[in-house]
Amino acid sequence: MVSVCPHARIASISTSRNPGLLWPGNEEIVQDTGTNTIYLDHAATTPLRTEALEAMIPYFTEVFGNPSSIHTLGQAARKALESAREVVSKVLDCRASEVVFTGGGTESDNAAIRGGAFALKQTGNHIVTTEVEHHAVLHTCHQLENFGFEITYVPVDSDGLVDPEDVAAAVTDKTVMVSVMYVNNEIGTVQPIREISNLVRERAEAIGRTILIHTDAVQAAGYLNLSVKELGVDMLSLSAHKFHGPKGVGILYIKRGTPLVPLLMGGGQERERRSGTENIAGIVGTATALKLSEEERESTSIHCRVLRDRIIAAIPELIPGALLNGHPIKRLDNNVNVCFPGLEAEPVLLGLDLKGIFASSGSACSTASLEPSHVLTAIGRPADIARGSLRVTLGKETTDGDIDYFLETVQSVVQRLRELPSFRAHNR
Repeated sequence: MVSVCPHARIASISTSRNPGLLWPGNEEIVQDTGTNTIYLDHAATTPLRTEALEAMIPYFTEVFGNPSSIHTLGQAARKALESAREVVSKVLDCRASEVVFTGGGTESDNAAIRGGAFALKQTGNHIVTTEVEHHAVLHTCHQLENFGFEITYVPVDSDGLVDPEDVAAAVTDKTVMVSVMYVNNEIGTVQPIREISNLVRERAEAIGRTILIHTDAVQAAGYLNLSVKELGVDMLSLSAHKFHGPKGVGILYIKRGTPLVPLLMGGGQERERRSGTENIAGIVGTATALKLSEEERESTSIHCRVLRDRIIAAIPELIPGALLNGHPIKRLDNNVNVCFPGLEAEPVLLGLDLKGIFASSGSACSTASLEPSHVLTAIGRPADIARGSLRVTLGKETTDGDIDYFLETVQSVVQRLRELPSFRAHNR
């Protein structure tokens, strides 16, 4: 029997009953699927939790003031903003003044890397990162190359792990920043950030340099420890919609004293580190979701790990030739990424979708790309195999019944595709 995530079910919406929910052209998008659905794409986004939505509503209606205004309504919004900042700081184990709210994880990554690099450009022009970073980091680094920066892209092993010694060895007397993601968004491999930060700081001290350490922790929230003191980083990026908060809100931790050139200029909000009127409703929802995700972190991790391990154990038996991508143990508790040699990802995803299962082929930010995943090629997968990856990411609402149905369905879908004449001809 197929179980239903209450947040993931696509509801039937009638224009006559809910005219305000539809606009011209979306009638075919917002409709009943006619079937129960199973959402297995939590790395792409998560359903907004009820508590976060309820916390947000007053700031869309009664408390709508600009937090920079000095009147009572504005100061009510300011109080909510600073209360949310305090909540986030407790999860990150930092000062409230070190928390900056942004427009999302991409902005947080951009602001950290560009801001730190330009702030220290007079001291050096070299940045160290890895080959498997999210494009929010990689594309920012590519752009910085146009401004005279040199970038070292440290390789990873076949499991997607970077060697901390390799990161430290890449540091030169011109290095101003090291950016290594906490968890890979595609294959779920968890990087040893604390070890990396320790070695980089030792290296920086030995050569007498200021080197900023940044980590993209977007996928880590709700599953891993986010204490910036324990991680040893100067900057850390988060995205609210990855931990059951609203879309359009990000968090950037900036350690006190960290040199930074703001990405956005204007009104000087967020202590002149990120100009623009703060999204109070979104920020309140973000703080609520992050607090609850942290409180539920252990139980959610255990729950997802059991289901994850079921999939990892079952797939090779049900689908001969399937390949697991990412570290078998040092991976996020909710992540499974596999390749089916000889098959493209798209028909597999469409086959699952027709059965009410929503998954992805990798990063949701580049799903439409025809190019193979840079992460999978970095771990040694040939391009033709990399194009056939399936990423399944679980959530706290995922059930044993969901996994039963997924395993049954993916086996059937892959088997049918492998029986097609085109597959047989291609794989002679």
